[in-house]
Amino acid sequence: MPADVWALYEAMLRSRLFETEVSQLWGRGLISGEMHLGTGEEAICAGIVSQLHDGDALALDHRATPALLMRGVNPVALLREFLGREDGLCRGHGGHMHLFAPELLAASTGIVGATGPMAAGFALAAQHLRPGCVAVAFFGEGAMNEGAPLEALNLAVVWRLPVVFVCKDNDWSITTHSPSTTGGNLADRARSFGAYTVEIDGTDVSAVYDAAEACLQRARAGAGPSFILARCTHLDGHYLGDTLLAAARQPMRVLGPMALPLARSALQLHGAALRERLDALVDILTRSRRATAAIRQRVDPLDRARQNLLADPVRLNSLESRVAAETRAIVEVALESASGSPQP
Repeated sequence: MPADVWALYEAMLRSRLFETEVSQLWGRGLISGEMHLGTGEEAICAGIVSQLHDGDALALDHRATPALLMRGVNPVALLREFLGREDGLCRGHGGHMHLFAPELLAASTGIVGATGPMAAGFALAAQHLRPGCVAVAFFGEGAMNEGAPLEALNLAVVWRLPVVFVCKDNDWSITTHSPSTTGGNLADRARSFGAYTVEIDGTDVSAVYDAAEACLQRARAGAGPSFILARCTHLDGHYLGDTLLAAARQPMRVLGPMALPLARSALQLHGAALRERLDALVDILTRSRRATAAIRQRVDPLDRARQNLLADPVRLNSLESRVAAETRAIVEVALESASGSPQP
């Protein structure tokens, strides 16, 4: 069936506004540790999760927030989990990376590549216990150089498991430019196992929806696994406070204070050979240049989806105002203490 672009945009907007609030709370020090946001991945999550049924399972990576929200996890409980609260989704023990929603058959992990075996296990259970149900795994392109997802893909093909593997490729593995460490084409790599494979623009929610529809239908019909390679971008870098992203946005402010220490290190009498030091400096500058180019070329999936709705500005403004108000209310409730009084 054709995608409901209004519903997809609303799901994407809810996720974006929620994570914007998370970013602000993190900046205030109310959320501790690293924070990996899914900003830039909303179209991938919306196009796939919107088509899941009761009994379908989700194996999520360290950017689980958009998919969990779109699957129906209580946003107040989710935000309280990030805050480390006892009344959070996992009683404050999971943070933002290790989350579980058993009633939705959804789980996330911070272990790179672990979602492949998780989804294969979910799919094997579905094959025996819930015919017609599927499992979906989300992971980044860096995980494709790990053994676990490749072994899971192999077994999924051999056993014809009802699973869809979704690789979210933003071209960066933390601060490493992925093409510098990955050989060949990832779609060809998956195809070599015999999996049905499709490459899409992950910033186009309609394209994601159409590709996912075909893959999910195949899985439900017993035709085996699929692999989706979705190109995307991480609007907030690998994590909040990403130094490489900050350097790309404000090179003089970030790299300026580093210039003198780097020069001293490169010219000191002891240590590595001069050639090695120069190579290291070139590597730093190259990473910054590539990150800068990536920022200039990035496409925001929300902006792209919103363009298709501008013909009805009244409905669009109403939707956006309503979602913004609901998000603010979620934050207000989440920050309340058990006694009902607001926390700082």
